[in-house]
Amino acid sequence: MLIDFFMEVRRARVPASLREYLDLVDALQHRLAFADMEEFYYLARLCLVKDERHYDKFDRAFTTYFDGIENLDDLIQQLIPEDWLRKEFEKQLSEEEKAKIDSLGGLQELIDAFKDRLENQKERHQGGNRQIGTGGTSPFGAHGYNPEGFRIGQEKGRHGRALKVWEKRGFKDLDDSITLGIRNIKVALRRLRKFARQGAADQLDMDDTIRSTARNAGYLDLKMVPERHNAVKVLLFFDVGGSMDPHIRVCEELFSAARVEFKHMEYFYFHNFIYESVWTNNVRRLNETTSTWDILHKYSPDYKVIFVGDASMAPYEISHPGGSIEHWNEEAGAVWFQRLQDHFRKVVWLNPLPENYWGTGGSIGMTRQLVGDHMYPLTIDGLESAMRFLSK
Repeated sequence: MLIDFFMEVRRARVPASLREYLDLVDALQHRLAFADMEEFYYLARLCLVKDERHYDKFDRAFTTYFDGIENLDDLIQQLIPEDWLRKEFEKQLSEEEKAKIDSLGGLQELIDAFKDRLENQKERHQGGNRQIGTGGTSPFGAHGYNPEGFRIGQEKGRHGRALKVWEKRGFKDLDDSITLGIRNIKVALRRLRKFARQGAADQLDMDDTIRSTARNAGYLDLKMVPERHNAVKVLLFFDVGGSMDPHIRVCEELFSAARVEFKHMEYFYFHNFIYESVWTNNVRRLNETTSTWDILHKYSPDYKVIFVGDASMAPYEISHPGGSIEHWNEEAGAVWFQRLQDHFRKVVWLNPLPENYWGTGGSIGMTRQLVGDHMYPLTIDGLESAMRFLSK
């Protein structure tokens, strides 16, 4: 079964080698994970995935292969042979415990009773002396006590729904206080400038003051003007989580530089691709979102739009309804992106991956086509090229 799972991971284009597969087998033989799907998931990911940008691929392969296995009964039947399970239990029991097990009719009767209760129990059980659960005296479960039963290595109860945990991602907001190494990014962003004087007249206009004083026969005539600001308005969209984790540092540097250079700047986060909503706080991203329609209605077409992401995902996440890996999107991501393209005059995409990695197909190729081939590498040269295009 593990070989089939390994091949499923390889089919998902996770570059796992035979050496890494053998490491997983060795870890299981040393019981680093036993009878716990969540523990097995993290152990398998640790052994088979050596680059964070492949986490999403691994998650999809894991979910595809173990689809429907949400309880220990399925795991025992599919992953652990019954004769091996019997030998393992017997090895862990003392002679006194074996004698007590005989009071239930023997080990086979105990296993059969366990399977029967697992099939009939439909909810989590805490305490008690019969059901499978935690903190009780039942022969089956965890964190309880019963000398005539066996322990199940489950930390959060049988219905913790590990499949949901496999896909749960804890994203972090970008830190806009990063200052080290961003001077060259600021210089590149300064190519996108359109100065205007706005606000109260609180700065001395020296040239106009001299001219006005001269015309006034030498009587001083002070002339004040509003402060001069870069009037360019910018919308920044950052891809966060998954394969973008290795690029957090450069994104934070870009974020910090943009906050300094652009007086009128708004930012939003998305994961993998743009859909019907985005967010500004990753901690509350499931509860506090901003509708993409609201962005289209609130911000005028003269805003310069900059997407930052590696555009690395399954193509269906862009092209199909329901393609999002985190929720059901009624309309394809490509539809939402086209709406943004139609509304805003200038849109670019900055990609932190090296340009020679992009290729012409897959999700990166689709994104390049949607953005009118205005995808630029997240380098100084790439930034300067993107700013030149936006400033036209």
